[in-house]
This record gives sequence, structure tokens and C-alpha cells, in this order.
Amino acid sequence: MAQLYKTIGLIGKPNHDGASATIKTLHDYLLANKYHVIVEQSVAQSLDIKNMTIGKLTDIGEQADLAIVVGGDGYMLGAARVLACFDIGVIGVNRGNLGFLTDLSPAEIIEPLAQILAGESRSEQRFIIEAEVYRHGKLKSSNSAVNEAVLHAGKVASMIEFEVYIDDSFMFSQRSDGLIVSTPTGSTAYSMSAGGPILTPNLNALSLVPMFPHTLTSRPIVVDGNSEIKLILANDNHENLQVSCDGHVILSVMPGDEVIIKKSECSIRLIHPLDHNYFNVLRNKLSWGNKLY
Repeated sequence: MAQLYKTIGLIGKPNHDGASATIKTLHDYLLANKYHVIVEQSVAQSLDIKNMTIGKLTDIGEQADLAIVVGGDGYMLGAARVLACFDIGVIGVNRGNLGFLTDLSPAEIIEPLAQILAGESRSEQRFIIEAEVYRHGKLKSSNSAVNEAVLHAGKVASMIEFEVYIDDSFMFSQRSDGLIVSTPTGSTAYSMSAGGPILTPNLNALSLVPMFPHTLTSRPIVVDGNSEIKLILANDNHENLQVSCDGHVILSVMPGDEVIIKKSECSIRLIHPLDHNYFNVLRNKLSWGNKLY
């Protein structure tokens, strides 16, 4: 039977003993089963493997049919932001804490991986968002986010003032610590911690979650996923403002700037085992109650 995947990329958290051990196990198994394997260069340095094929993350995106990411959700997010614009499936192996995006357990990885490689799997598309900062009508910076884009001040507990527009229609102005714009994927991350709603991954929706608003009537709101969200910063804000993408990439923002957040043309193709169930994941990760009988 022809191989469904021929070239497989291995990505993992560098200098992490657990991740390194899992990647070595995967590398040996895949080579033994005649797959071409590319190991991402930053993790390859911490591996004691001879004759590895080493490449950048973009090389894996361009050349591989499947990427296996070993680490926590944070590392998965960083890899996914790059791989989203390539036609490649992505599997996560959990070496972190909660692991909403990383399905496979490193303790029991070979059997479910063999089933996935044989085509016994399900595929799921997750959209990502783009955040763009405009100053005097000119684009100053931009980046993508899998989970969320967050407008906030550069120091803790510092109020900022801004207006929010949805598809150029004014929605509200607000004084708060900031605003979280979350995808369904990110609805179980920072947004949930701030009191935002959990959105199932198949929804074409974005949630807007105020951060400590200076009013008792402010509430999270869910809008259509194809909406263009525009945030206009008041001119009398302090200058140390930021937009964070997935908590990693920081875009500098000045008073009077406009921030545009919208769906990206790229998306992530997650590969799951056949028995994957989103509500099982929620129940296990969030300690929800099981069936009564």
C-alpha cells in the first residue's frame, strides 16, 4: 500500500530532555518505516542522532506532507503560525501542561501515530487571524495569531482608552486594561482566563473580551469570523502600548494608531486520531463532570 505521507517534519522544544527523547523515538520509528524525515534545526542541535536531515521550519512547510510538533501548546502555537500558510498537516505531542492542541501522549505514541500514518485519522481546519498596526494611514507592523491578538498597555494595571469598530460600524468606546480578540482555538486560552466564552472550533466567529473594563456593563461579545475589527487608540493614551499575538510576538502601538484584526487567508490543518472528541478534551482538561450514569 502506498504511503499516505512520504516526508515528515519533526519539530520540538530545544534543550528539553523529554521533547528530545520523544523526537529521537519518532525519528528512529519513521526511518525504520521508510519515511523521509526532516528535523527542525533548533531542536536538532540537542539530539545525538547521526546523519539527520536538518531544515528550517519553512523547509518543513515547503517539503513535508506532515509535521509532528513535540511540546506544549505554546510551542505548538509558534510552529503553527509559520506552518499555517503551507499545505501541511500538523500533529501535536503533548510535552507541556494542559495541551488543548497536542493530542498524542509521549508515553503511548507509536500505536496512534501508526494509525494516523495509515490514514485512520480525522482532519480539521482552524483559521488564524492577522493583526496590523497603521500609523497616519501607513502600515507599520503586522503578524499572525492562532489564539488571540491582545491590545494592552506595556505595564500592568494601566488603563488605556480606545474605540472599537466592526466592519467600519462604531460599536463602543472603552477605558480598560485592554481587549482580547480571540479565535475559537484561543477561546480556551487567555480569553477563557479573562471570562470569555468557549467557542467550539468549527465556529466561524471571533470573541472580543474586555480586560478589567472601567464599567460594570461591559461584557464579552461574539462576532462573525469574517468581520474586520478596528481599534482606534485615543490620542491622550500613554505611549507604551502594545498588541501581543499569542503572547509571543509584540507589535508596538502609539496613541492615535489604528489596529486592524481580521481573519487570515492561511489556516492550520490539524490531524487528530479517529477517537478525538473536542468535548472529551474540554472535560478532561477543565475537570468537568462525567456522565451521571
